Amino acid sequence: MARINLLPWRAERRKQREREFYMMLGASALAAVLVFLGATYWMGQRIDNQTARNNYLDKQIKDLDVKIEKIKDLEKTRSQLLARKQIIEDLQSNRSQMVHLFDQLAKTIPNGTRLTSLKQANDVLTLEGLAESSTRVATYMRNMENSPQMGRSDLAKIESKEGTPGVDKKMPNVFSLSLKLKKPDDAQNSTEMPLPQTPGANAATPPKPAVDIGAQLNDAASQLTAKPAPAPPAAPAPAKAEEKKP
Repeated sequence: MARINLLPWRAERRKQREREFYMMLGASALAAVLVFLGATYWMGQRIDNQTARNNYLDKQIKDLDVKIEKIKDLEKTRSQLLARKQIIEDLQSNRSQMVHLFDQLAKTIPNGTRLTSLKQANDVLTLEGLAESSTRVATYMRNMENSPQMGRSDLAKIESKEGTPGVDKKMPNVFSLSLKLKKPDDAQNSTEMPLPQTPGANAATPPKPAVDIGAQLNDAASQLTAKPAPAPPAAPAPAKAEEKKP
């Protein structure tokens, strides 16, 4: 005998498919949530790792900034030490320059000229003074140009103050000139300064030979210390004739 199923199997199958669908949908949603949570956790770990790396880099950058500041301070100190060293070397090389300069100032100034002011800025020397005439100033400038310690001189002004109160009547001309000092190396390589010529002297007259004072002193000392020559023997006195006895 055949069995006939009169139950609504299509409705039950439909319900079963709906249950399977909702179960698959829930599993998919759960899997999506798990994937989202896993991705969020992984991304958080990546962010934390990158943040830690960034913090480490920031710390290293700060340490490098501190070291750079120290290096800058060391470079500044080095520059100051080099500047001091250069000043000391300049003073060492120019320690005798002032002595030679004053010596040359005394040797080059001609008669009828007097200095009233002396200023030096680096290697430029400014001189102010009085002179009898402009010829004296020209002679002074020529003597300074021939000096081994002085260079080219430039005349700033020269004017006559004759009749002005407070000015020497014998030296009425006020002058001002500037000159550039030579370096010690240039001064050593330069030739000796010729003797200053007196203004008004005849140029055709040959110069007198220089007197070697040291040689004269040596000759005088040798004459004083030389032993005196022995005196010649005295001639014998003539014998007197003997008186004859009686």
